[in-house]
Amino acid sequence: MSSPSAFSRYEFLIAWRYLRARRAEGGVSVMTWISLIGIALGVMALIATLAVRAGFRAEFVDTILGANAHTTVYMAPQRVENEFTDDVYVVPGRIKDYDAMAARLAELPGVERTTPVIRGQVMATAHDSSNVAEIFGVTPDALRAMPRIVDPETSQGNIEDLDKGVAIGAGIQRELNLNIGDKIKLIAPEGAKTPVGTTPRVKSYDVVYVFSAGRYDIDQTRIYMSMAEAQDYFNREGVADEIEVFVSDPEKVDDWTLPLLQAAGEGAQIWNWRDSSGSFLAALDMEDDVMFVILSVLVLIASMNITSGLIMLVKNKGRDIGILRTMGLTEGAVLRVFFLCGAFTGIIGTIAGVILGVLLALNVENIMAGLNALTNGGAWQPEVRGIYHLPAELRAWDIFRAVGLSLALSFIVTIFPARRAARMNPVEALRYE
Repeated sequence: MSSPSAFSRYEFLIAWRYLRARRAEGGVSVMTWISLIGIALGVMALIATLAVRAGFRAEFVDTILGANAHTTVYMAPQRVENEFTDDVYVVPGRIKDYDAMAARLAELPGVERTTPVIRGQVMATAHDSSNVAEIFGVTPDALRAMPRIVDPETSQGNIEDLDKGVAIGAGIQRELNLNIGDKIKLIAPEGAKTPVGTTPRVKSYDVVYVFSAGRYDIDQTRIYMSMAEAQDYFNREGVADEIEVFVSDPEKVDDWTLPLLQAAGEGAQIWNWRDSSGSFLAALDMEDDVMFVILSVLVLIASMNITSGLIMLVKNKGRDIGILRTMGLTEGAVLRVFFLCGAFTGIIGTIAGVILGVLLALNVENIMAGLNALTNGGAWQPEVRGIYHLPAELRAWDIFRAVGLSLALSFIVTIFPARRAARMNPVEALRYE
């Protein structure tokens, strides 16, 4: 007569019966509930944390790529000698044939578009308030190609009127109390050259467009104007400061560094979005790994309660184990019965944790909004975090990692008490019964 196969139906029935402890065995039942709740909370925290970290990184990268070039080509600074004093000083490099260079760069495979840019620092003033700002001189077509700048849900005014004024960030609008049609005064240190030196250039412009890029630092400091006007304002007639390049796969922007340098020619230098934000993204990745390890320890601690509960269950069921062994139940069958008792707890706790974690991740923005309302905006400060809200992005891989970790730990910690039950001597178990 052949022995029953492993994990037969009767093993599941015995395990489920033992797991549903009677009132007299309330200690086992309490430990089972503690284990289940602990695992559920650990998995919930793990899934919610991974979703928030993934959402934060995705939002941060999207705000970078939606309002900035993927990579920038500029010329190396030049050393100039004063013919009267023999002093040597360094001046920023300028691109004279910027249209031709932009055309060469645009011909490279994978380059979607290029645009020459004028950049400069100014002091913006209006209504007795002032703010430091960075001017970007671009063509209207180039500005329209930036998704974070032309988002109709977060912008005001008409971007087609860029030739008639300037586009400002929502932070500047708020700081200077400006509306569409108001005047903003820009003061640049590099103005007209006179016999007594260089005088600051002061000029007023109409505010024709207000944008919100989703990043505090951009909205607080950035102003766009037409390239022709920027060339005139900063004394850059016939030159550009840099050429912005947009590629098909920004995550692999480093692959274009060498081809861009070769196409740009001698003296060209490259600065891409990873150079400016790579250290922050690397810190986020390291924090993700650390948080996963910390929360994994919490899941491990919760799953250790399964061991305590099973040890108590084995002690209470010693007589039953002796009877089952004398009836012909093998050591392997007893081991599997008590293994299933612990596995049931881990599986149910994991399923509950996944449900709670997904619900928490899907509602994290509403939760943060409530916390901000209770703390008067102290729970999430855009000037510190850089973005305006805390997003969450549920990824199948993160859920799979959390589930796999929880189940693996739950199964591993059941092995010791299950083996203890399987090795129990039936004679000793029944001696005092």
